Amino acid sequence: MLSTLFQQIINGITVGSIYSLVALGYTMVYGIIKLINFAHGDIFMLGAFIGLIVSIKMGANFILVIFFAMILTSFIGILVEKIAYNPLRNRNSARISALISAIGVSIFISNLVVLINGPQNESYPALLPNNILQPLIIVISIGLMYGLYYIVHNTKIGIAMRAVSHNVNTARLMGINPDLVISFTFAIGSLLAGAAGVLVGTYYRAVDPFMGMMFGLKAFVAAVLGGIGSIPGAMVGGLILGLTEVLGVAFVSSSFRDAIAFGILILILIIKPAGLFGKKTKEKV
Repeated sequence: MLSTLFQQIINGITVGSIYSLVALGYTMVYGIIKLINFAHGDIFMLGAFIGLIVSIKMGANFILVIFFAMILTSFIGILVEKIAYNPLRNRNSARISALISAIGVSIFISNLVVLINGPQNESYPALLPNNILQPLIIVISIGLMYGLYYIVHNTKIGIAMRAVSHNVNTARLMGINPDLVISFTFAIGSLLAGAAGVLVGTYYRAVDPFMGMMFGLKAFVAAVLGGIGSIPGAMVGGLILGLTEVLGVAFVSSSFRDAIAFGILILILIIKPAGLFGKKTKEKV
């Protein structure tokens, strides 16, 4: 019993650490421009497919695969920001327009992959040794999350990100280029999502064009659970969601896998709408 529980905890931390990587993209974008990037889950899916293509063309070298997936998804993230968000940012109806635009980009990306590759599942190569797969995924995820934390708190661009998050107009008066900061934020968030896509493909050994929908929604739940806009909150929220989901499937029923995530979302919105690490804010209307 104890060995089974321990293994399920490891499974939960593994899945939760990947949720955290994707959740960071949601929380960073919201922290900067107060909007939800609902195309983020599909960028995660693209990262998985880019990794698959690189592994087929260049060999199953994990470092090479995750490097190309991260770099290319970061550029895709910038492209999404320039197309779906930048033209709408300063309009009166920016929030609802950007939301609709992001949903449109999400549908376009997933259907483009279906058009090119077909709707079927694709098997993923074994990029990491099976006997140490879970520890490596956890270590890689923690390393990427620490890298983000270091950038935000110890670099000039990180200071600029925090300044724009606090007050974009004041940041502009102090010589910060908000457009550059926002693009960088999308790039970093998408980079992490691309890495998560490769890790998921490696872990489950299969990918499909619609994997970003459910996984992205669950990562969004993790971001809300931790407190949308809070980087530590996204990390903790992902781990809590992963552990709760895996333990629920193992000891309750596998049919509750998706219900657990959205049940948590409902509970957190009722009990603590700001999330575990979130703070209540007043908005002028």
